[in-house]
Amino acid sequence: MLFDLGGKRRRVVQGVYLMLAVLLGGGLVLFGIGGDVSFNVFDDVGGGGNNNNAGNEIVQKRVDRNEARVKANPNDEAARKDLVRGYYQLATSQTTDGSASFPKEAQDELRKSAANWQAYLETEPAKPDASLARLVLQLYGPDALKKPKEAQEAASLIARVDNDTNSYLNLIQYAALASDTRTANLAATKAVDLAPKSERKAVKAQADLLKQPPPAAGGQAPAGGAQAPTDGSATGE
Repeated sequence: MLFDLGGKRRRVVQGVYLMLAVLLGGGLVLFGIGGDVSFNVFDDVGGGGNNNNAGNEIVQKRVDRNEARVKANPNDEAARKDLVRGYYQLATSQTTDGSASFPKEAQDELRKSAANWQAYLETEPAKPDASLARLVLQLYGPDALKKPKEAQEAASLIARVDNDTNSYLNLIQYAALASDTRTANLAATKAVDLAPKSERKAVKAQADLLKQPPPAAGGQAPAGGAQAPTDGSATGE
């Protein structure tokens, strides 16, 4: 065998094969040789815009396919849900880095996303999609379509599906933004009832605070939604 050689010749041959292995491995990593992976280290040089445009084209094709599906069947729940996401993605792609709000050019996509959400609800799904409703909270929020009543309805759907303290605390915020005092009070009661006994006092205090919309943010709910206390604060620890 090759490595049965002894002395210096063996070390020289081993060194040559080691060098070849290093060069081959480097070629695989740097230039994407072999396999199905198309990435290489030079892809990032001036390629950000192209990648973004390619992503938008993929989303637009998916939107076009789903538009054809709902034209054939307006009650196609899956297509309606994907259109909500697709149009929202197209709107988001028009925002600039560091900007929290959507530009005027994105309003058409936002409205189409909202229209498909309403059409999805009109299909009366057996179990409404709470994860999609979380996206809709942003869609109707003050940085997008600025429709607090519709945002409240999405928060109410999430609360009905999740049925936990945090979801009802979140509903209080959106009801307050929509100036719906009755719903805010009902949500506060539900949030307290669903909380562990040891945390109910703190949850009630938080609920009372959330009934007042943030004055400095133009009525915007805090990012991430309300969270029930879990650190023992309800018992004064």
